[in-house]
Amino acid sequence: MYNTDMPNRAELPTTKQLVRSTFIALGSAMVLLITVILPAEYAIDPTGVGRALGLTEMGEIKAQLAQEAAEDQANSAVVAATKTVQSESVNTEPEVVLQQLEVSSPKNEVTAEAEPVWKDKIMLSLKPGQGAEVKLVMEKDQVAQFEWISKGGPVNYDTHGDGNGKSMSYKKGRGVPNDEGELVAAFTGNHGWFFRNRNDNVVMVILRTGGDYAEMKRVL
Repeated sequence: MYNTDMPNRAELPTTKQLVRSTFIALGSAMVLLITVILPAEYAIDPTGVGRALGLTEMGEIKAQLAQEAAEDQANSAVVAATKTVQSESVNTEPEVVLQQLEVSSPKNEVTAEAEPVWKDKIMLSLKPGQGAEVKLVMEKDQVAQFEWISKGGPVNYDTHGDGNGKSMSYKKGRGVPNDEGELVAAFTGNHGWFFRNRNDNVVMVILRTGGDYAEMKRVL
């Protein structure tokens, strides 16, 4: 068993020293909040240090992803409400159905039927120089709808297909921020997109797909 000497009064920190240490700790915390936490989490960079360290871009991507999630949730709510109205009005007169739809759908808003129904969504975080490839497993002549958008800068892409000894490129682009349309399988196999980030910062590519295909898979 060890004996520990009790510190005398002279060895204890004074009130002035404690107050000074408290202010130093508080100041350090404020510096970290302004230069690191706010840029990285909320894209708020009053000093410019966060952007120099690459933290502000992280915050911007997080904010954009949060907005995308909110928009997806809102779209899902509109689709669910429309389906409920349709199921309840199967045996009603056409005029009643029209009135119900007008009540559930705000004016000047695109109706749920006009919007594509997405089956899959994937988010690709690409470092400078990094590439990624996503494919849909499709039978010949099947049609898939798609849209993708690049957050943080444009990307190079190649829409192509391969399988059963065949390969072809449907469309290519350099420095493109987004694209959408239909992908018609020219043959049975894997059809999709290769993305390459040629920016000096991290880029997030968000891809949504729907239509006729067996599955989505990331192959690179």
